[in-house]
Amino acid sequence: MQKINTFLWFNDNAEEAIQFYTSIFKNSKIVNVQRYGEKGPGPKGALASATFQLEGQTFMALNGGPHFSFTPAISLFVNCIDQQEVDQLWERLSEGGSTERCGWLKDKFGLSWQIIPTALGELLQAEDAERAGRVRKAMLQMGKIDIERLKQAYEGNDGMQEA
Repeated sequence: MQKINTFLWFNDNAEEAIQFYTSIFKNSKIVNVQRYGEKGPGPKGALASATFQLEGQTFMALNGGPHFSFTPAISLFVNCIDQQEVDQLWERLSEGGSTERCGWLKDKFGLSWQIIPTALGELLQAEDAERAGRVRKAMLQMGKIDIERLKQAYEGNDGMQEA
């Protein structure tokens, strides 16, 4: 059992969000769902709360009404192994949402995500501060992170040429 779980408060679209997220991540499933009964407070049969997993990480979701909304101060950070994974997750999660700088996006439910290749961390932690600085500068100019452009920056190219 996971000791600390992320709890997500949705207005009234938690079920749609859970189905969306579990359709994107391969190792995912809906663990359990609680629905409103005759006495509400929501419509009978509507999702009240649920537990689901994305890549083995457990999340809880609630249809809690319009009292709270997501903020970029909390985001889900996804470590990606290669550019293909970055591209796929970036495209799917940003559908109906918005893209930001430095690998950040907001999905159609307002939840913020960071879609980050592991190569970025490796390049930023280079012992050569000048190389790491060039990588950081290149990353700050990107929306979706482009591994090849990061490597170009690391090697001394401007890293910002069109792919």
